[in-house]
Amino acid sequence: MFQGETAITLDDKGRLALPTAYRDAIAQACGNRLVFTYNPFDPGCLWLFPFPQWESVRDQVNALSSVKRVHRDLQLKLIGAAAIVEPDGNARVLVPASQRNAAGIEKRAVLLGMDRKFELWSEQAHLNKIRQTIGESELSSEMLDLRL
Repeated sequence: MFQGETAITLDDKGRLALPTAYRDAIAQACGNRLVFTYNPFDPGCLWLFPFPQWESVRDQVNALSSVKRVHRDLQLKLIGAAAIVEPDGNARVLVPASQRNAAGIEKRAVLLGMDRKFELWSEQAHLNKIRQTIGESELSSEMLDLRL
């Protein structure tokens, strides 16, 4: 559904303008209801879900037993921090200040279309991630079957 990399500039209020190429797809996928939450695996990155995709993720995470600390941590980062946003008349969405601060996202950021969701990276965290190479010892058996 979503793919591609877009350099984004947040305005002084912490809003980002949704790229024109995604606006119709977002409107069709979720009626312009989106959810920001933390990426629990990568520092410097937030996730942005269309609402129906979010509901599926939310339900799966909530189904985990909260007796295990790792489950509670995941629930805290995904469910506890979730913020529903809708684009304004200029197709801008407000990135929650607490999430921007925690991820180190300031004025310049990178929005990645990652199939069923978006990732919003701080410019520096994205640059650091992209500069990392995948070592031969890190390849999974599934990756070995890819024909790149």
